[in-house]
Amino acid sequence: MDAEAARLEIRAAAAYLGARIKNGTRVMSKTNPLQFLQQVRGEVSKVVWPTRREVVLTTIMVFIMAALTATFFSLVDLGIRTGLAALLGAF
Repeated sequence: MDAEAARLEIRAAAAYLGARIKNGTRVMSKTNPLQFLQQVRGEVSKVVWPTRREVVLTTIMVFIMAALTATFFSLVDLGIRTGLAALLGAF
């Protein structure tokens, strides 16, 4: 990629991110604290919070999956340990 294409790509990315290019360096636009808090409040209002039932069900599923994973790796460990003991006991 030549230098001009790189410059154009940087300008396009900066424009996408809401920044300006001044003397070849990217300058982000400034937001005062009140605008920032208004934007944060607007974004948080878009969040879809899970219901209590969804939280309980997902928590139960996490515990079940953790128990199954622990059981699986315990069995694999037991199998490897038994196999190595048998292999080393043969010598």
